[in-house]
Amino acid sequence: MCLACQQGTHLGDAVAFFLYDVPKILLLLTAMVFLIGVVRTFFSPERTRALLGGKRQGVGNILAAMLGIVTPFCSCSAVPLFIGFVESGIPLGVTFSFLIAAPTINE
Repeated sequence: MCLACQQGTHLGDAVAFFLYDVPKILLLLTAMVFLIGVVRTFFSPERTRALLGGKRQGVGNILAAMLGIVTPFCSCSAVPLFIGFVESGIPLGVTFSFLIAAPTINE
């Protein structure tokens, strides 16, 4: 049996991680990017701006933080949504409320 195939060695563990875990991570990332793309088609920038930007400062911050709480997977979905918020013209304070709440609450 070759050295790279033996479990318990550093090289064997690295090869096993690469063969078994990297495809799972890539599949998860691909699924999340696809899901966020689908969600972004339903929520136009104008609709999101009206929902979050048209409120008073405190209400917009609370709504953005609540949206950050229910966003799964910290950075995989929070960063694309944050970029979309900034592009749609939502006030910067509200977008930062979302960005801070998303990874803080989630695992």
